[in-house]
Amino acid sequence: MRYSMKTDKGIVRESNQDNCYVTLFDDNSCFGVVCDGMGGPNAGDIASGIAVKEITDRFVEGFNADTSMQDASVLLSKAIKKANLKILGLATATPEYEGMGTTVVAFVCRGNELLIANVGDSRAYFVGEGLKQLTKDHSLVQEMIDKGELKAEDAAAYPYKNIITRALGVDNHVDIDFYSYSFDGNCLLLCSDGLYNFVNAEKITGLVNDTDIDFEDIAAELITAANNNGGGDNITAVLVKR
Repeated sequence: MRYSMKTDKGIVRESNQDNCYVTLFDDNSCFGVVCDGMGGPNAGDIASGIAVKEITDRFVEGFNADTSMQDASVLLSKAIKKANLKILGLATATPEYEGMGTTVVAFVCRGNELLIANVGDSRAYFVGEGLKQLTKDHSLVQEMIDKGELKAEDAAAYPYKNIITRALGVDNHVDIDFYSYSFDGNCLLLCSDGLYNFVNAEKITGLVNDTDIDFEDIAAELITAANNNGGGDNITAVLVKR
């Protein structure tokens, strides 16, 4: 299993509120997480940092070669919920952190089995001949699309496209969406909205499939592409390939 990972503050933002992590296990299973913080430069960074650390620590501690994917789902759910409560507790106790929160998209893969967990609008994709979105955003725009109030092709230009409807650190309870896929010849991409809002599907696919780029450098190339298109948000990309 190989991976490529990079995060960047972009051109416009003064700080980076994104955080990410990837680890490989002895049996070549892989776990990774991307979080996009909100609530101001300091608070957003703290929220996403707590989420990545809590989720990673708890999941890695409990996961081993004998863990089934069903058990991994339970383990990941508990880890995300613990992170949610820790962020909420700090936000409640510390006035300057009031309102902070974070998205999370995380995965674990073993062989051809892939499990993805999602809260918010950070995304997972398969990148092959094209780009296939594997998660569904928890956002105002997505709700409007589902209700037929907004066309999907108009979503990118919608003025309130950054409003999310689920996040860690907002409430005692958090709903987590889980997805199971067969992980075959495609490349898995996890990213924050700073990537997909600034780099189109054709460009992402082209860079990921460019054999002249070392796989470990692809995340950096994607971030460069986002910055070349304005870099208006923090940018994170994690790619995994068997």
